[in-house]
Amino acid sequence: MPLQSSRASTSRSSLFWLRVAGNGVALLSSPFFAWIYVQRFDRYGWSVLLGAALAILLQAILAAAALLRLLRPPARPSYRRPSTLFVTRPILFLALLTWWVMRPGPPMGEGPAGPPVDPRAFASSWREGPVLFVALGDSVSTGFGAPEGLGFPALALRNHDEAYPEMRGLDLETVLPNLSLRLLAENSTNSLDHERVIAAIPRQHEETFGIVTITSGGIDLIHRYGKAAPREGAMYGASLEQARPWIANFESRLDRMMTALKERFPGGLAVFLATIYDPTDGVGDIENAGPIFWLPPWPDGLEILRRYNDAIREVVGRQDFVHLVDVHATMLGHGIHCGDPDNPHHDPGDPGYWYYLNLEDPNVRGYDAIRRTFLAAMAAVLAP
Repeated sequence: MPLQSSRASTSRSSLFWLRVAGNGVALLSSPFFAWIYVQRFDRYGWSVLLGAALAILLQAILAAAALLRLLRPPARPSYRRPSTLFVTRPILFLALLTWWVMRPGPPMGEGPAGPPVDPRAFASSWREGPVLFVALGDSVSTGFGAPEGLGFPALALRNHDEAYPEMRGLDLETVLPNLSLRLLAENSTNSLDHERVIAAIPRQHEETFGIVTITSGGIDLIHRYGKAAPREGAMYGASLEQARPWIANFESRLDRMMTALKERFPGGLAVFLATIYDPTDGVGDIENAGPIFWLPPWPDGLEILRRYNDAIREVVGRQDFVHLVDVHATMLGHGIHCGDPDNPHHDPGDPGYWYYLNLEDPNVRGYDAIRRTFLAAMAAVLAP
């Protein structure tokens, strides 16, 4: 009996100190992980940073509470063998957090991204009268995932001279002295939402010229990530046969949106309508996007995306005030196969990854590339 008691006591002591060590390391490492996230702000952005901060804070609270319970036992201690999961929870949490923070992400690259913008187009004013710049669409047009001032509409309106000194003066504020802005884009909105937003825009004064940028249709394709049955406006996982009427409706909806916009700008209008990018770089293997996304395969996804972009091109071809901005072409070669030299869209001069953590939105360099694509299209149409 004494020998058995001694072994039990040793086992209890080992488990006790294992729990103390695990929770102690979890508590003491929390500031370290928080510091790493702050240092990598440009990579993660506010949304992920906030989630990480909450997770780290929760783990610190749980670890502190566990240590207090362990180091200040009740007056009548009683031993109950803890479950293996309870003992190893702090270690498992630390392992997961370490992988999440320290994992090597795809290389974003450095320097200017996207097509060149001719500075000669910004050497003189485009229009002296009042101009209203309206940014419509989904999270691409809100700049989701980018630090303040580095999203696409913000950069198109006013260049961030510190981040992009070579683009100083190549923005709308430079060439449109009487410019005003209305940001009507909203995260996670689809083309059905965008039509309703346009319907609510008031008729503008006859002296006001409109410049409207639109990114629409991407949410129609990717939501609800295969976690629900496909439907119009959230068709991920749909077969081509299922999607045919939704594609036709999308084209008709865009036509109505363009007509409604023209009615609201009697003083003239230029609409710049973007194509939808493909984060698989033309391969269509969205299921290989990585362990963060867990997206199921979508056999017809690439063909449906192609037809959505065809619908956009058809609408542009029917209206002389609507102009194509080929964001799809700009972003090719900078998705999940950016490092594959055998991919036909591989860019050996700049094989950077231009998508944010959620795969739906661009990262900082992606927004820079999209900004330059829009500005080049605007200059071709509006510059004297």
